[in-house]
Amino acid sequence: MTNGLRRKKQEPEPLPEPFKVNCQTEVEVKHGVGLHARPSVTFTRLAKSFPCSIEIAVNGSDVWLNGKSIIKIMGARIRKGSILRIRADGILAEEAIRALKELIERNFDEEKKHGRTA
Repeated sequence: MTNGLRRKKQEPEPLPEPFKVNCQTEVEVKHGVGLHARPSVTFTRLAKSFPCSIEIAVNGSDVWLNGKSIIKIMGARIRKGSILRIRADGILAEEAIRALKELIERNFDEEKKHGRTA
């Protein structure tokens, strides 16, 4: 049932440019056993907390993996000394890149959580 009035379809407002960016960084994995289950979960949880797309490439590969997928991250068999390229595209991309890089550099905070060194 219509009342004769048509609503004009509303377009979402474009985001201000500082929020829509894509960026990339590189970081070396220094964790003793690489990205096994716990670090992979920590990484993907943090990645999922950002609304942008996040992808990683391992050791110069041109294959980009979904950084929010635990299966993709664990399946990449990322070991100590691996170089990760992390790229993000979209809203809060710079913050996501910075937070993920810092997480890797802090060895996924495992030393704090479990009281042992990696």
